[in-house]
Amino acid sequence: MSETLPIVYLARHGETSWSLTGQHTGLTDLPLTARGERNARSLGERLSGLKFIKVFTSPLQRAARTCDLAGFGAVAEVDRDLVEWDYGQYEGLRAAEILADRPDWELFRDGCPGGESPEQVAVRADRMIERIRGIAGDILLFSSGHFIRVIAARWLALGPGSAGRYFLLSTASLSALSYEHSFAHPVIRLWNDDHHVAE
Repeated sequence: MSETLPIVYLARHGETSWSLTGQHTGLTDLPLTARGERNARSLGERLSGLKFIKVFTSPLQRAARTCDLAGFGAVAEVDRDLVEWDYGQYEGLRAAEILADRPDWELFRDGCPGGESPEQVAVRADRMIERIRGIAGDILLFSSGHFIRVIAARWLALGPGSAGRYFLLSTASLSALSYEHSFAHPVIRLWNDDHHVAE
């Protein structure tokens, strides 16, 4: 646990076949690739020595398996609020395919037809933030890229569309949210650290 203000560590799941090809992977429950599993273990090494009061994971296997391979499966609590953005009709599509049909589309502004709007994802993020802010001590979350980006935006009290799109994340990366000086000043402490990830 940190000596002063708590830190919320955000771990993105390891590589899947769709993250490798750039396909939108919302609720499709894909496994990690072999490299994704190796990188999840490397993420565990990156986290070694850190102590967490609570660990939470998305129920989707890519996040839960990353959590397990990183060494936290036995202590993690599953939280459905941590699932990835529901992409609805855009599930499995690459951005180029969506933009060919809808050139002005922007996920963090428009959401997905048949899936979630940015506001709906922000409600889940806000619920998760309220839960973790009620816990004294450092916390570790395992989730997916777009949802983690919305958590970061909402942590800073920014709209999901105004900020989430700027927070790029690599697979098996580690980020951290905390505070500067007091709980009234939320900050990003670390973002998209993937130095532990094999090329």
